[in-house]
Amino acid sequence: MDQDFHQAIDRQARQHCSAAAHHRSRRFLITIFCAVCVFQFATEAGAQCSARDALQNQLKQKTASSSHAPVTPVRSIADLPVWKRITLGNYSDSRTLRNAMDAIGCHVGGLAAEILARPAFIVSSTEMKVELVTVSAAALGFETDTVTLAAIYERAKRLGLGIAAAEVGPQLRLQYLDQPLGEFLVIGMDPIKTWSGEEAILNVANGGAGLILIGQDGSAGAAISVTSRFVFERPNEAVLVDQLEQPAAFLPP
Repeated sequence: MDQDFHQAIDRQARQHCSAAAHHRSRRFLITIFCAVCVFQFATEAGAQCSARDALQNQLKQKTASSSHAPVTPVRSIADLPVWKRITLGNYSDSRTLRNAMDAIGCHVGGLAAEILARPAFIVSSTEMKVELVTVSAAALGFETDTVTLAAIYERAKRLGLGIAAAEVGPQLRLQYLDQPLGEFLVIGMDPIKTWSGEEAILNVANGGAGLILIGQDGSAGAAISVTSRFVFERPNEAVLVDQLEQPAAFLPP
């Protein structure tokens, strides 16, 4: 009887140890899973925060150094060659655009994601090629450290540049994968209102934590560093010739 008793105790002990080991293993796996999730979230959030912080630092640095970097003003659209040609209208909607960026590891900031989700964000229903130019506010003739977004747009239009379609932002992000580190390109687009009513525009950036599409203040009075570079659409050759043949007042004397 003592032998049967000891055997029963031994079985219970083994069952208890096995159950304890199973629980320890389960807790370990859960801990590992949570750690991976936290790491992934931190990585994505870090990429967005890093880009936003880099943009703010870049604006501060550019403002501080703008007076030491003379720029030759652009006096005609002919002074702005085509910088890049991209395709629009090859995605059905903003969701497929977002999925395409996710698929290749391009991050999308919170404000940019909100812009893409708004009804005012329209994707072209026809596939087309557009020509883009880049120009800084300083090259548009502004000499102060900062200038309003409205003034930049008005000067660009006087030169014959076109306001970019909102789709240019994510499409440029997808088609500009060799963007240099530290470069931020403001999309010269009509602002889109967020859910809270704030006006925002897009910025294609490489802030050091990977390629990203972010949003920024798009209100008319937003203060922009004169060294910030903008992306505008360049009219086709037929429109361009017509513009060049007409007298126009470009920059103030």
